[in-house]
Amino acid sequence: MAARVLVIGSGGREHTLAWKLAQSHHVKQVLVAPGNAGTACCGKISNAAVFVSDHAVLAQFCKDEKIELVVVGPEAPLAAGVVEDLTRAGVRCFGPTAQAAQLESSKKFAKEFMDRHGIPTAQWRAFTSPEDACSFIMSADFPALVVKASGLAAGKGVIVAESKEEACRAVQEIMREKSFGAAGETVVVEEFLEGEEVSCLCFTDGKTVAPMPPAQDHKRLLDGDQGPNTGGMGAYCPTPQVPKDLLLKIKTTILQRTVDGMRQEGVPYTGILYAGIMLTKDGPKVLEFNCRFGDPECQVILPLLKSDLYEVIQSTLDGMLNTCLPVWLENHTAITVVMASKGYPGAYAKGVEITGFPEAQALGLQVFHAGTALKEGRVVTSGGRVLTVTAVRENLVSALEEAKKGLAAIKFEGAVYRKDIGFRAVAFLQRPRGLTYKDSGVDIAAGNMLVKKIQPLAKATSRPGCNVDLGGFAGLFDLKAAGFKDPLLASGTDGVGTKLKIAQLCSKHDTIGQDLVAMCVNDILAQGAEPLFFLDYFSCGKLDLRTTEAVVAGIAGACGQAGCALLGGETAEMPDMYPPGEYDLAGFAVGAMERDQKLPQLERITEGDVVVGVASSGLHSNGFSLVRKIVARSSLQYSSPAPDGCGDQTLGDLLLTPTKIYSHSLLPIIRSGRVKALAHITGGGLLENIPRVLPQKLGVDLDACTWRIPKIFSWLQREGQLSEEEMARTFNCGIGAALVVSKDQTDQILHDIGQRREEAWVIGNVVACPEGSPRVRVKNLTEALQMNGAVVSNGFLSHLPAQQKSRVAVLISGTGSNLQALIDSTRDPKSSTHIVVVISNKAGVTGLDKAEKAGIPTRVINHKLYKNRVEFDNAVDHVLEEFSVDIVCLAGFMRILSGPFVKKWDGKMLNVHPSLLPSFKGSNAHEQVLEAGVRITGCTVHFVAEDVDAGQIILQEAVPVKRGDTVATLSERVKVAEHKIFPEALQLVASGAVRLGEDGKICWITGQ
Repeated sequence: MAARVLVIGSGGREHTLAWKLAQSHHVKQVLVAPGNAGTACCGKISNAAVFVSDHAVLAQFCKDEKIELVVVGPEAPLAAGVVEDLTRAGVRCFGPTAQAAQLESSKKFAKEFMDRHGIPTAQWRAFTSPEDACSFIMSADFPALVVKASGLAAGKGVIVAESKEEACRAVQEIMREKSFGAAGETVVVEEFLEGEEVSCLCFTDGKTVAPMPPAQDHKRLLDGDQGPNTGGMGAYCPTPQVPKDLLLKIKTTILQRTVDGMRQEGVPYTGILYAGIMLTKDGPKVLEFNCRFGDPECQVILPLLKSDLYEVIQSTLDGMLNTCLPVWLENHTAITVVMASKGYPGAYAKGVEITGFPEAQALGLQVFHAGTALKEGRVVTSGGRVLTVTAVRENLVSALEEAKKGLAAIKFEGAVYRKDIGFRAVAFLQRPRGLTYKDSGVDIAAGNMLVKKIQPLAKATSRPGCNVDLGGFAGLFDLKAAGFKDPLLASGTDGVGTKLKIAQLCSKHDTIGQDLVAMCVNDILAQGAEPLFFLDYFSCGKLDLRTTEAVVAGIAGACGQAGCALLGGETAEMPDMYPPGEYDLAGFAVGAMERDQKLPQLERITEGDVVVGVASSGLHSNGFSLVRKIVARSSLQYSSPAPDGCGDQTLGDLLLTPTKIYSHSLLPIIRSGRVKALAHITGGGLLENIPRVLPQKLGVDLDACTWRIPKIFSWLQREGQLSEEEMARTFNCGIGAALVVSKDQTDQILHDIGQRREEAWVIGNVVACPEGSPRVRVKNLTEALQMNGAVVSNGFLSHLPAQQKSRVAVLISGTGSNLQALIDSTRDPKSSTHIVVVISNKAGVTGLDKAEKAGIPTRVINHKLYKNRVEFDNAVDHVLEEFSVDIVCLAGFMRILSGPFVKKWDGKMLNVHPSLLPSFKGSNAHEQVLEAGVRITGCTVHFVAEDVDAGQIILQEAVPVKRGDTVATLSERVKVAEHKIFPEALQLVASGAVRLGEDGKICWITGQ
């Protein structure tokens, strides 16, 4: 249903907001209070006569007018608490609370906040005494020439002085002469910063930050930045002075840090965050924060927004901005020029008629009204800044030329406007200078600084055989000095995969280095090798020293854990190869073992050997492409609290738990000679890694009920509806390394591992493996993942071995009328069955919802996509094999199955029919019963045969036919009987009490 929206304010910013919101198909009407001549009557947009300063009156107006969303334009209502007052009254309102809006309403609060959270800004001091302020200005060891009224001053409370004396006069004007009223009771004196000033805004829901293209305002009244300061005489967007990598840095170090800091201080910030930024030689620094769109920045930013503004705002209010990130028009520039009244920013006349709007519109320009009013049907001036003319074109110069045409078309007496908006950008683009390597994107100085920072970290990893000293062409290692007599070398290389994406999204780079080292040294440990030295490769588009240092520090720390030297590495800065903020990693480990200690020892491995599993720390570093897909489909974000039972941390931190390094704990056990093989459970999971260390004719049987599985795996399986095979082939499922040992050595091995503070279990046995059979079979994995066991503090499920249960698939076409009864019955601890998948030939049916609520994986196989029944049945059969299904139940499945499929599942597929077979076969059994006039009907559970409703009968339940029964009433009573006997029949078959004999007849086990 289309919504009614109220925009609060009267300027060009509010006209722009109303104009953009009116473009949404979700919006029926936009009211603007108080509005101006441009918003008085324009399509969906009209003005509203409501007193916005009285929040109780405003709330009642919103309820009476059925306003579904209020968007606040100016800062004063935000600082007055309009958002919380409307929210308490049940009116949805977009903008920060008064407490959060202190970032703008109190310069002192904002500066203290920035200092607390390490947000770069100018040096400053706050004063309530003019004498103290002037004394500081005269004695400060930096140019303290910027004087600000701490409170709200309609964007005009800042004076940039050219001398200390002028700064002191500004203090007197603000504090003694009250030039900005109560806003100047406290003044902030700041360091004068040199550089380009830009406006960087973002949407934020309190967690996610979605930057807008950067803009640049022009404060001075006249061309060439001459004349007095104003509220803004024009703007353009985007600014070429802020390339993508710099915007990313601003997002990370300023915008995201601000939003995170507000949330940490218990004042979540939702709405528009605007950072006025100076691009200094030391990097971007915050001049001030605003808590709403700027004016005139709004008039150049929103015309470049391709997304539906209403949808973006609603997603922001829902805390789901990450699902509706705004999309912007690329390769275009917007420019807006303010037309002001004669005398502005001083006294000016009002009521001057304005003409030329149709002519400007015919040029394809957008005119946003500000200080305008309607008088006797004419548009007249009513403010200092009267209107803005906005043009959007493919480049800045052509946009300015088009805007000038609009300025010539629109006329009112004494109009003042600038003709050089964007001149700084033009100068920036045309600046002549020779290219340097740094211009191409490679900063050699930054690279040298990085080496200087990481040298002591690498030096600390020196060990016998290697004294680390970075800077040479290659690193050396002395095997003899390390104590080896007849060594073999082992080498391994690996990366971290898309786990890096999560680290980059979470801005957490200090653990990913351990993942890199672990993936490499655990691989060479599987050969029996002691890690000797490690080299890393770090590649990025632009080097960020803080990020790179954090990664390398993590690598160095992990090398220390592994006992290997960080011998060297390569940092590759490659412009245009990587998006801003992204990097990649690769690692290289070299180790050695004495020749007689090489693993695996294939000739020693025999049937009956034991598999010992050593606990993982979690996901380690594999399967993250699938993990990220699951998180994207879930209701959680990386900043959300981790799922229940996974500890007191965010989901992102949980997923970034570093990979365990096993060399310190397992190398002494390997050297004891009692280990025949070691498999590192890496990419490929349990199914593909264990066979890599086994003789060709041997495999392993594992039981997932014998080890503890981190709860995160249960969450991933449930959220992703992953099959057992998918889990075992993708993830380690709680086992980071698997050892093959003799049965008589098992107790000693477990004791030795425990002594080294690792957790380990006997998880299976080595078995003969005929050709073509699976090399690894994992029992009870789904049961272990879904078991409601006790949860302990480290987030692991503790459970005991369970009786093997038959794995059931249920096929449905709609509601799955018997599905819930089957689900409920399998939850009985005495049940011999476990539903592992529900398959439907139709999407969106309620039976799928029932399955998903029960945590059962679902699959949709649309029969219309297949040429014939056999192809469709093959697709179904493929899913049944994927989930290792033992028994199939048809619960309202409205497809006739093909002969080959029925034969394959003969004696393993059950159906329930709503009559007492063999009477009344077919799809309209109830109609047949009522037409025949019989007094007894019922339902039948039977094995499925090729002929419809002709399979061997397992159970039947009688239901009387009552006088006056209709198909509907009879059907309801028969369903009750179906819900009773279908689960009973399934239990009989699963427990082995009933089976189909070789002669095709029912066989009952004696005593049943």
